[in-house]
Amino acid sequence: MPWSNQNGGGGGPWGGGGGNNQGPWGQGPNRPRGGGGGGGNQPPDLEDLIRRGQDRLKNVVPGGFNGGAFVIVGLVLVAFWVVQSIYTVQPDERGVELQFGKPKEELAMPGLHFHLWPVEQVEIVKVTEQQQNVGSRATSSNPGAGLMLSGDQNIVSVQFSVLFTVSDPQAYLFNLEDPAQTLQQVSESAMREVVGRRPAQDVFRDNREEISTQVRAIIQGTMDNYGAGIAINAVPIEDAAPPREVAEAFEEVQRAQQDEDRFVEESNQYSNQRLGQARGQAAQIREEAAAYKDQVVKEAEGEAQRFVSIYDEYRKAPDVTRQRIYLETMENVLRNSNKVIIDEKQGVVPYLPLNEITRQPGNQPAGQTTTGGN
Repeated sequence: MPWSNQNGGGGGPWGGGGGNNQGPWGQGPNRPRGGGGGGGNQPPDLEDLIRRGQDRLKNVVPGGFNGGAFVIVGLVLVAFWVVQSIYTVQPDERGVELQFGKPKEELAMPGLHFHLWPVEQVEIVKVTEQQQNVGSRATSSNPGAGLMLSGDQNIVSVQFSVLFTVSDPQAYLFNLEDPAQTLQQVSESAMREVVGRRPAQDVFRDNREEISTQVRAIIQGTMDNYGAGIAINAVPIEDAAPPREVAEAFEEVQRAQQDEDRFVEESNQYSNQRLGQARGQAAQIREEAAAYKDQVVKEAEGEAQRFVSIYDEYRKAPDVTRQRIYLETMENVLRNSNKVIIDEKQGVVPYLPLNEITRQPGNQPAGQTTTGGN
């Protein structure tokens, strides 16, 4: 072995040993420290090791140990400055660089960028669509969250979201102290304004889409006045319900309204049925009236025609016609009379006293007659 000739052979590569069961540093594994028999070597001194390390470091670092420390510190500072000066902008972000606190005109697009830190700083803004929840369920810290008064004096709990994007990162960062908080307050105020002008039924079922459109317009106008740099995309209403404390009473009201609608529908059906019957009867009456009208008109026309024909005959023979008319008229007048009138020209003519016959007892002979004259 290459080290077999050290210390009389049989020693380890670091010397000392021989056949005395010694380790590589010159003493046996179980040899006690101190000046015991055998004359073994002492363990290495720690101060000596530190001094040797310093000597080696002096040979490596230019200018010695003291000058090399400054170089190392300088390198560390340069590396830290480089790390702070390089930043990355993600695809859904935009960067706004600040030089002595004043924003630059150009925006940092997605990618790797460099700026002079700490003279320049950068603010990163997310420009994709974001969601702001407004009117969440009431908590112990905010018991009135989402509670609004409708136009018909009902309390409703409205939960909705505001979907927005940052259209101007510089305005979004520097025109408002807290854009998110401002947006939430403006959104809740706009929703309260619109709900306060409408009945609760519009919020629950009927006109949610129209309410969302109006709220979006109010929010956008207010944020534009503030110069917030925010574009409102939509304001969907996620939930609208009565407060839990009055939910049961509200359900009773809803059932009553449903019963009212049912009764109104039934009354409309009955009304339509009766109206149909009335219209049928009216049509029947009109038809009967028209038939009666035609009958009367035809009878009048017939009477008129008969009168015209009599008049024509009268013109041909006035005396005969006059006598005939007189006789027919008197016949019609005296047909039901109990007295008989005799014309003076005809003289006294015996007649049957029908009035007296009717007043006589029933045992009088039927053939007996009484004569007299008027």
